[in-house]
Amino acid sequence: MKASELVKALLTLIKIQRPVFITGEAGVGKSRIVASVAKMLGVQLLDIRASLLDAVDLRGVPFVENGITRWAIPEFLPHDDGSQGILFFDELNRAPMMVQNALLQLALDRKLGEYTLPSGWSIVAAGNPESHRGVTKMSEALAPRFIHATLDEDVDEWTLWACNNNIRPEIVAFIRFRPNLLHAYDKASTEKAYPSPRSWEFVSQIMDSIPDRALELALYSGTVGSAAAGELLGFMEIFRSLPSLDGILMNPGKAKVPDELSVLYAVTSGLASKSTEANFDRVMLYLERLPREFAVYCVKDATSRDETLCNTPCFIKFAAANKDIMG
Repeated sequence: MKASELVKALLTLIKIQRPVFITGEAGVGKSRIVASVAKMLGVQLLDIRASLLDAVDLRGVPFVENGITRWAIPEFLPHDDGSQGILFFDELNRAPMMVQNALLQLALDRKLGEYTLPSGWSIVAAGNPESHRGVTKMSEALAPRFIHATLDEDVDEWTLWACNNNIRPEIVAFIRFRPNLLHAYDKASTEKAYPSPRSWEFVSQIMDSIPDRALELALYSGTVGSAAAGELLGFMEIFRSLPSLDGILMNPGKAKVPDELSVLYAVTSGLASKSTEANFDRVMLYLERLPREFAVYCVKDATSRDETLCNTPCFIKFAAANKDIMG
């Protein structure tokens, strides 16, 4: 399911306190989505990296009291009966089998020996597909105790998130142009880096630092892999040689409309990043001369970055005329 669908699924399952296991490729935003759901619900998020745990970390250590062996429950588990939150076990299927076994009772009965999970807390776990190196197949005893959801990356949803989170317009334009590079994990590759939503965010942060041009290939290769980095730099040459966006806005009715798809992606993404209430009517005038799908890309990205643009007369007119593909 897409990220927006996963959010709705989590809200439903948390409400009825059914444990959820999210399967998704590395770097697609599983933990970010869980954190956003906790924020939406106004509850605490306890993020535990299951791969770093030992079985005793969950069960606690034994001690003798009045001749009876008891267990010292770990401090990091929630203890306040009046609290509410999400107990999130990330990287669960990279954890040792003894750790997974320790979760059998907690997942089903909300208990762990003498410990009881407070009623306001829900359990969510996440991990990578079993095809990934280092992943342990979840036991047949533990797996049925979770409701399973698979997160798939979606270019439209990622670009919407990117526009709302200050990801560079160059990256947004490139991913629209080469959507198969949003995530491209190859388990046979010997490279340590590969394209993913998380690694593209890292590339955006590197761009923000304005690195030396001579270092760009090495920096980007170390972030998304050499093949994707090479394609990105080729696209960046196009982006950097664009006609002046300010020039387009000064004369939107006569400014040249590009023929190449790569340049169209770059221009529309650039215009989206420069759109304001003061110039949006001129942006729209130029977009009227572009293929409709590119105009829609630009408008969606622009309004994602600045929601006040949705109140402009030119947006209302455009949305009404293109309601079949605006979504």
